[in-house]
This record gives sequence, structure tokens and C-alpha cells, in this order.
Amino acid sequence: MDQVNTLRQYGLFDAKVPRYTSYPPANRFEPGVGSRFQKQWLGQVPASQPISLYVHIPFCRRLCWFCACRTQGTKTLGPVESYLDVVLKEIDTVAEESLPKGTGMKRLHLGGGTPTLLNAELMTRLLDRIHDRFARTDGFEFSVEIDPTEVAPGLLKTLAGFEMNRASVGVQDFEPKVQQAIGRIQGFEMTQEVIAEVRRNGVRSLNIDLLYGLPFQTAESLLRTLDRVILLQPDRVALYGYAHVPHVSKRQMMIPYDALPEPEKRFNMSEVAKERLVSLGYEAIGIDHFALPHDSLSKAAKDGSMSRNFQGYTDDPCQTLIGFGASAISKFPQGYVQNAVSTSAYMQRIQAEGLAAHTGISLTSDDRFIAALVNGIMCNHKVGFDALSKLFPKRMDEISRIVDNLTRVFPDLWVRNGDALTIRPEFVACARLVAAHLDRTRHETGRHSLAI
Repeated sequence: MDQVNTLRQYGLFDAKVPRYTSYPPANRFEPGVGSRFQKQWLGQVPASQPISLYVHIPFCRRLCWFCACRTQGTKTLGPVESYLDVVLKEIDTVAEESLPKGTGMKRLHLGGGTPTLLNAELMTRLLDRIHDRFARTDGFEFSVEIDPTEVAPGLLKTLAGFEMNRASVGVQDFEPKVQQAIGRIQGFEMTQEVIAEVRRNGVRSLNIDLLYGLPFQTAESLLRTLDRVILLQPDRVALYGYAHVPHVSKRQMMIPYDALPEPEKRFNMSEVAKERLVSLGYEAIGIDHFALPHDSLSKAAKDGSMSRNFQGYTDDPCQTLIGFGASAISKFPQGYVQNAVSTSAYMQRIQAEGLAAHTGISLTSDDRFIAALVNGIMCNHKVGFDALSKLFPKRMDEISRIVDNLTRVFPDLWVRNGDALTIRPEFVACARLVAAHLDRTRHETGRHSLAI
């Protein structure tokens, strides 16, 4: 049976499953859990362990139709400035009243929305406060999501002054017809100029985000976009499947549904793009990332230290990630908490209580066990017997039963390599399917995006 027939047999082209950037996935978070546990978990962070910080800027001057992120439009910086005042208060509360004194930061990431919507003055206010409250530790990394169509004058120089050393640049697609259909007009020359300035300011790692499965996109047009992207010399490329979920993001109703490629054509797009990138020296990482051998993500994938979080694949070693801003998610060893999603609800909570967590989940021993299995499948495409037995020595029989079940349900997917059951390279696209099979939480399949 050939590759596509096998994938068809396992239902890859029909399945809708979570992306598994966490386990349990964020849509399983429960109301009230975050507010009940947030302060307790913050206080239990060991002062000797550095943390990661994420700041969410949920504003955009234009709302791209393809995007399902928690964002809102604005024509002026007035609402942004008011929001930033509240974020600064949240930072103060966490640093001064909640965390142990002396907690340092190893990672800082600004995402959105459009963080580069901030002008140099507002960005300086934000970063000054963060650096005043959290000392940088060894190996500190500062990354920012950059929209080349919305970079305030002098902003990149300001970011360089705070030692930004990694940038994630949104492209999605360079084909004019596709850009028109997704509401994002972005010229190659403009993108090239912004990236050149980013490089001149000392950024050592550049990531470019692309999408496949967009309206009017074909395998041939995606390759044309890739040819242009390669001229920009990114260290990493993230090639995500477009998630069409208009029931979650109403703006996606602007996308012409009939122009979306069918699932099998989506799969072909991802395969030809992968083949092109690998032929150019990029290493395939996880299910949708590519990196040059010198990049830290590539090294983490090789040594087994790579993990997956709400920003995708990461080499972040920190056990705790604290999210600031509306809808931001924090990760603790004990569980996850998510801030109030709407900007107004978030601001009201901070003004009243200093913290804004609402939903969340407290991890059980079963959750941690399944999370380790899911992370292994999503990051390394394998179930590692030795590693799991060391983490969960009392679950050896259960691990054996799970392996037997996986080989029975997906008999064509696997190869036995010493102490691991590994998905064959040609069937890596099934990783989310396997993760969904391992998932012990109840979920509504109709609310998720296509598995491919």
C-alpha cells in the first residue's frame, strides 16, 4: 500500500484534532482554575530556577483574515498605551508580590497581534520595566514577532538596544492572488528590507513563518514563495497548515471557502515544500519546522531537549513560562493558567486584583504521563521506552500496553529502533493523529483544524 493510501486508510485527510502545543490542550482548560491556583503556583517557583516570559500585544492596524489569534484592530496607539499601562501593573504584581525575590529570566518573547505596532517610546517603557523587575540569566534570549508591514520608525534599533537576538518574521505567502484572498498584502522587497535591518542589528537567528493550504495556493505557487524565502536566508522556517476555523475566528468568513485546497492537496503541498527545504540543507524538525544545522533548535532536536509550547517548537529549557497580557497562557510544573481572553476583561481583572488568570488546569499524574507520550510523538515521533521508564517506573506495564495498542491501531506507521517505537519518516504527518489517539481527555472533533 503506497503512502497516500495508507494515510487515507488512517483517516488523516478527514480528521480534525488539536495541535497539541500543550497537553491537555488549551480548549480543555476549566473556568476558575487559573484564578484559584495562579498566585500559589507563582509563589512555588524556585528562586534558583530561571523562567521564561511571554508578553502578548493583541493589537493590529489591520486584521488579516487568515488569522485565528486573539487580536483586535486599532487605528491609533491610544488603546495600546492604555493596555500597556495595565500590562506593566501585571508585571509589577507578578515580580514584586508573587514570585520569590531574585527570580531571573532566561527567555523573553513578545508576540501578538503585532508587537512591532508599538513605537520606540512604548517599547522602551515595556522593556525597561521587564529588565528592571527580572535580571537576565546566562544564555538569555530575547525574541520578537515582526510584521514587516508594521514596524514603527526606530523600533528595530530600540529592540537591538535591548539585545534582541532572535526574530520571527511573518510572511505566510508571497503570491499576490493568495495575499488578496487572505487580507494580507506584503511585498517581497519590503520584507527583504526589514530583514536586512534586523540582521544589521545583530540578530543571530531568524525565523520565517509560512502557511500551506491557503486559498488559491498550489504546490507550484508555494514553491515560488519558498524560492523567495530562501533568498532571505532564514535560519528556521515554520511551515504551518492553515487552520480554517471560522466558528472560532469570525474574520475567516472572509476567506473564499471554495478556493481552499482539498486535504490531499494540502498534504502534497507540505511534502513538496519539505523536499525543497531539505534539499537546501534544512533539517526537518517536528511536524512543521525546518532549521539549518547550526541553529539552536536543530541542536535541541538532535540531543532530545526540544519541546513544544504555545509558540511552537522550542529549545527553551525553563520549567516555568509566565504569560503577560490578555489571553496569555502560563505554564507551571503544576499546570497551566490562562489570563482572561478579552482585552477589557483582562484589564478589569488586573485593575481589581493585580492578576488576571481565569481558566486553567491542574495536572494529574495521568496528565503528566500522557503529556510525556504526546511530547515524544510530536517532537521526536517516537515512544522511548527507556526514557519513559525512568520518568514513570511504576507504569512499565502500561507503557507496554500502549505500544501494543499503537502497533495494532496504526500497524504501518512504525519501526522498532532499539529502545524506541518510531514513526516512519514517510508517515510523520500522522503525528497529530497518534497524539489524538493517546489523548485521554474528551474533545469535540468539530472544533479543531484539519490534522494535515
